[in-house]
Amino acid sequence: MDRNQVIGLVLILLMLIGYQLLVPQPEEPQPIAQEQTTTSPSASAPTDTLPPQLDSTEVRARYGTFAAAAQGQPQDVVIETSDVRVVFSNKGGVIKEVLLKKYKTYDQKPLYLISEEHNRFRLNLPTQTGSVDLTDLYFTTSAENRTLSEQDSAVITYRMALAGNQFVEQTYVVRGSGYEIDYNLRSGGIGQANQALRFGWTNNLLQLENDLNENRKSADIAYFTDEVSTVGKGSPESSATDKADASVRWFTLKHKYFISGLIAKSQPLENVEMKADVNTADSSVVKTLNVEASIPVAALQQGKANFSFYIGPNDYQVLRKVNAEDFDRNVDLGYAFLKPINKYFLVPLFSFLERFISNYGLLIICLVLIVKTILMPLTYKSYVSMAKMRLLAPELEELKKKNPDDLAKQQQDQMKLYQQVGVSPLSGCVPVLATMPILFSLFFLFPNLIELRQQSFLWAHDLSTYDSFINLPFRIPFYGSHVSLFTVLMTASSIVYAYYNNQMTPTQPGPVNMKFLSYVMPLMFMFVLNSFPAGLTFYYFVSNIVTIGQQLLIRRLVDEDKIKRILDENRLKNAKGEKKQSKFQKYLEKSLQAAEEAKKKQAELEKRPGKKK
Repeated sequence: MDRNQVIGLVLILLMLIGYQLLVPQPEEPQPIAQEQTTTSPSASAPTDTLPPQLDSTEVRARYGTFAAAAQGQPQDVVIETSDVRVVFSNKGGVIKEVLLKKYKTYDQKPLYLISEEHNRFRLNLPTQTGSVDLTDLYFTTSAENRTLSEQDSAVITYRMALAGNQFVEQTYVVRGSGYEIDYNLRSGGIGQANQALRFGWTNNLLQLENDLNENRKSADIAYFTDEVSTVGKGSPESSATDKADASVRWFTLKHKYFISGLIAKSQPLENVEMKADVNTADSSVVKTLNVEASIPVAALQQGKANFSFYIGPNDYQVLRKVNAEDFDRNVDLGYAFLKPINKYFLVPLFSFLERFISNYGLLIICLVLIVKTILMPLTYKSYVSMAKMRLLAPELEELKKKNPDDLAKQQQDQMKLYQQVGVSPLSGCVPVLATMPILFSLFFLFPNLIELRQQSFLWAHDLSTYDSFINLPFRIPFYGSHVSLFTVLMTASSIVYAYYNNQMTPTQPGPVNMKFLSYVMPLMFMFVLNSFPAGLTFYYFVSNIVTIGQQLLIRRLVDEDKIKRILDENRLKNAKGEKKQSKFQKYLEKSLQAAEEAKKKQAELEKRPGKKK
């Protein structure tokens, strides 16, 4: 060891000794007498309570005008209704807990949308001496614990009286039913009028449903400016941030089936910033959602900072009654062209059936029967079209034999035949395509129907999630580690339906074998839908069975000999020019003429001298 190293070690040793001698050791804090409370265990004093041993000089230096409210004992006010149990705290004058009494978590535990350990509000008020977080201070209230009847309401006012008649006041109104809590924030003579209070809300979304990955895909922040936007939707592993480019009228922190949100009644929120964080190592928290927004201090001083909290189920029938524009769009009803079908047909029909049928499996069966009855004329038309094609199958086969290697010629000959007998090959597809919007609408509706949550049917314990009939000891890529029996039954019925249709439909010429695809598609959907709600796959399964039954019934009612006579009559009328051509037939005729002309020109070019053969 050289001389410089020895000198360095000695200096470090002297510094440590001097620090121990010159810097006083902190005194051990005296234990605080705990106040007995009558509410839940979470009513105990938070760990971030200001240490009471600070003297008045330190308190005044840290909190200035708010020094008198810097210390106190936490006290709770509990308001119970038929729907919720809300706990308010005098520390910060904030909502501390919200328990939804009519719902349970997936493992049948009490369902808290707001809990002290996983929720944090912030109210940073700018003053002449700096910004103060009001949620660190203690308010006073005369409100008491109450249990409300359905017609009652409770007003909880938290007031912080300051020197010089200055004050900050927060008022909540809880009604005897429902999930809205009115909220008013007011100040008198405090705060910088030309600045803004910064409101913050951070919530760790707890796992309320059994499928963590699907929960993370569904969890997001929704907000409304002049349209509804989302942050973090469909991102099960990555974080997302956003900043609103206009004033925000409301925002919500969304679980799959529950939401917590703030609605601006008079003063919109400004400079709103949002962030959705995912910690894949923590399976107890779905996502951490955070919103920061500005509320002008002038609005507080003028009594215009009026809001309402909505903390409850993401239920379309409930949300549409909330007095906020497009608030019901927190329930995803699909793409714009599908929403009218869900909003004005399927959702009202589902709600109507709920009045009479308590078993949701039977309700889904009734829903299928009603929808299929409405679509029966289209199904009939589709079957008749397939019957025509089946009667033409022998002639189509003969045409294929004439030109086995010329696909273009086969298609031209088929179009000529269709024109002669007055048949449109698309007439069978159009009725099927007309039913597709309903199937797609259900694809979006069922995963968002809270009514199916924790409703059992047969072996499915919860129709809002997949039915895990068999749990696999390994995970199959793109499939999962479970087998959904309803999905398997849906796939099997789809293959049977495809086989039935293929027996009645002649093979069309083309590079793609459509009959083969009709078997492949159900297998693909088996992988896609394996983790989708059992209610959806059960609907598709029943729908396939009913469709096959309709086809068999129609087959008994349709006179195919009569259809053949009509085709022969059309052939004769077209040959004589007596039958008026349809638009499709005119289109076929023009297409055929164009094809013939192109073929003649090609033949002429090939006959010219000098053309290479």
